[in-house]
Amino acid sequence: MPDDMTSRLIALCFDANEPLRLARFWAEALRWEIGDESHDRVELLPTDLTALRIDFFLPVPEPKSQKNRVHLDVTTASIDDQQDTVARLIEIGARHVDVGQGPDDKHVVLADPEGNEFCIIEPENNFLAGCGRLGSITCDGSREVGCFWSAALGWPLVWDQDGETAIRTPEGSGFFITWGPPVPQKVAKNRLHLDIAPPAHDDQPAEVDRLVALGATRVDIGQGDVSWVVMADPDGNEFCVLTPR
Repeated sequence: MPDDMTSRLIALCFDANEPLRLARFWAEALRWEIGDESHDRVELLPTDLTALRIDFFLPVPEPKSQKNRVHLDVTTASIDDQQDTVARLIEIGARHVDVGQGPDDKHVVLADPEGNEFCIIEPENNFLAGCGRLGSITCDGSREVGCFWSAALGWPLVWDQDGETAIRTPEGSGFFITWGPPVPQKVAKNRLHLDIAPPAHDDQPAEVDRLVALGATRVDIGQGDVSWVVMADPDGNEFCVLTPR
């Protein structure tokens, strides 16, 4: 089990121009369900054992200006499932994109209706075997940041070779979070970020201090007076530390 002093991963958050439209798209892609809605946030809830929700928020002022540092890998059960998934998602607003993949790559790279890249993974991918529909939160990043997140969440490194790292829950179940080079230059706030929270018996300032000691920094993205603390990991990727829960 995770160390009692580590934070829990609560949500993956998307900045969205149209939160409900994007939530509906990803509900189809992941086969999840839409939960709570408000004027500026829509919640997407798993229908399997995935211990994560996805939140879609109204955007920061900056438009999407480069390939995202973070994308999702969506698994498939068969070649037919992969082909049908690609066809269905294109039908509801996805498009093919070129991010440098080779002609022999078996995964299919798409962008959602707001340009966020993601991959439809081939069924014979052994690394993601046993995952749910969400196979991986995949990040462009350094080995240092993979080690940071391993310590931040208390998830062990399950892959650490050639500058590439991956972590997974201590139980060895669910999706992976992976990092690998190259690390692109950062020109704007990431459109996808993680929300984490200390356990109920802990306190937020102590967890922020622990994360700073691990290599994180506090950052100001114009959040104002809010209950969460905005931070950046060693590669500059923003994340939020929520109140204990």
